[in-house]
Amino acid sequence: MTIRAFITGVSGPALSPAERAFIRDAAPWGFILFKRNVQSPAQVTALVDELRDAAGRADAPVLIDQEGGRVQRLGPPHWPVYPAGAAFGRLYDIDSALGLEAARLSARLIADDLGRLGISVDCLPLADVPVSGADAVIGDRAYGETADKVAAIARAVTEGLEQGGILPVLKHIPGHGRATADTHFRLPTVDTPESELDATDFAAFRPLADLPMAMTAHVVFSAIDPAHPATTSATIIERVIRSRIGFQGLLMSDDVSMNALAGSIAERTRAIIAAGCDIVLHCNGKLDEMQAVAAETPALSGAALVRADRALASRKPAGAFDRIAARTELDTLINRLGSANA
Repeated sequence: MTIRAFITGVSGPALSPAERAFIRDAAPWGFILFKRNVQSPAQVTALVDELRDAAGRADAPVLIDQEGGRVQRLGPPHWPVYPAGAAFGRLYDIDSALGLEAARLSARLIADDLGRLGISVDCLPLADVPVSGADAVIGDRAYGETADKVAAIARAVTEGLEQGGILPVLKHIPGHGRATADTHFRLPTVDTPESELDATDFAAFRPLADLPMAMTAHVVFSAIDPAHPATTSATIIERVIRSRIGFQGLLMSDDVSMNALAGSIAERTRAIIAAGCDIVLHCNGKLDEMQAVAAETPALSGAALVRADRALASRKPAGAFDRIAARTELDTLINRLGSANA
């Protein structure tokens, strides 16, 4: 079966006939869900099944951004609220072991939520290292302000997801923490010297280079490639992501429809593939854009296919889990943070 190198969103809580036909014909590698796709556990489970049935692949990956804090596609009343990443960083500062355990527990609980729905991939952890003056789009989603701390907490989050049978996606490689604009709306340029980037931003990703998947940053690093954001920069993908950071897993773009990227959807798609991304991510569920992405995306083959297969094969079955005990322990740890700040 030919599979094309893109991930697509869909428009609502169930597939339209046109979307079903598109998925059957275009054969995307995977799917991504947003709040517009979520109503109830039974409905999400049915949509996940419907997506895989339309694709004709029971193992087609279904992704979601379920971080906690501001970025939760699943929320009340059917799913609990989870702490933002910064909470783990603050607890880490009080007691590093407790901060890491809280991060792992939160991710393990999220994995349990996702696994019950048939969702197989979470776009988490973040390894972005924010700096003063940066745009708030990362903000309290970040685990801390130093590379070592961020990498340690990101590893704990990864462990929690993997223990629950969920594949992690490392983001936003090689770093979004210095961006002075929200890439949903415009393209940020970072003018930091390469040596400083290597010691801070890139350094947070290096200990996580073994993760199976990563998502790029729509950010220009002018010291390395002043003309292109990382997502469409062959220089950054080869020299920084693949070589300096050492990431050899499946590399997907951030959303191709975000305003940080220039040109038509078709032009952006071609640029993403030409730069060396393995997979193009398209999120907004607009069928005309989905068709444009599909028309410009090659069949998944060669090294990209090897990386995709390796990523899916790395998924571990969920282990035994006492959800009530884990939630109680997480709440106790987060309450301790509140007491320390009182």
